[in-house]
Amino acid sequence: MITALLAVSALGSLVAVMALLRSLGPGYRVGRLLAVTPLVSIEQAIELARTESQRYVRVYGRISSAEEFPDEHDRPLVFRRSRIAVRDASGRWATHADEREAVPFGVESRSSFIAVDEAALRDGLVVIPREAEGVASDLPPDRAQALPSTSLPTDLARLTIEQLSAVEHATVCGQPVAGTTGPMMTAGLGRPLIVTTLEAPAAMRLLARHHRRRVLAATALLVLSLGCAAAAVVALLVGA
Repeated sequence: MITALLAVSALGSLVAVMALLRSLGPGYRVGRLLAVTPLVSIEQAIELARTESQRYVRVYGRISSAEEFPDEHDRPLVFRRSRIAVRDASGRWATHADEREAVPFGVESRSSFIAVDEAALRDGLVVIPREAEGVASDLPPDRAQALPSTSLPTDLARLTIEQLSAVEHATVCGQPVAGTTGPMMTAGLGRPLIVTTLEAPAAMRLLARHHRRRVLAATALLVLSLGCAAAAVVALLVGA
């Protein structure tokens, strides 16, 4: 009886852990893919693209482009995403503007280069964001035009900018394919294109930064599940 009760508790806690992690949204899936996707060299990814192999892999290299554009500090950018969100009466943030600037780019090693499909880069971009919070009236006029007509000047607003620079190294997860201009990493096999300039642990923390309570709850439930499972094994061995 005790063994069965402990086993059910362990299983229930594990189910709750999975439900909490899935409630984190796209960030959970991106983090999991960063952790489990096999790493290959850029040369191997190019070969996979040429042979049209249906594989989802991870590569690492220096970001490179022949068409960089500068930011306000003259850093050579290849991708920039700017979003404006407004906090509604319920306390939730709703995005009302999502602007993207990009040029063709890829990652390279000393001897090889593979392009990145910048058009497919969505929730898989994991970089340290630049965020500024204030009220809607603080926004520049050209950005304020993106807000809905119902917004008030005193509504809380947030500007988030995420960008990739040609002076950085990046990890890219995706499917190697034969693009129109050569081998390319893109979304595929039902999985997103992921680009991050962070090490895996730092990327995980960044993805979970707005869900700290859920992550802590999931961790506690996982410990409880393992404890119940261990207790069930012990109870079974002693014949409880």
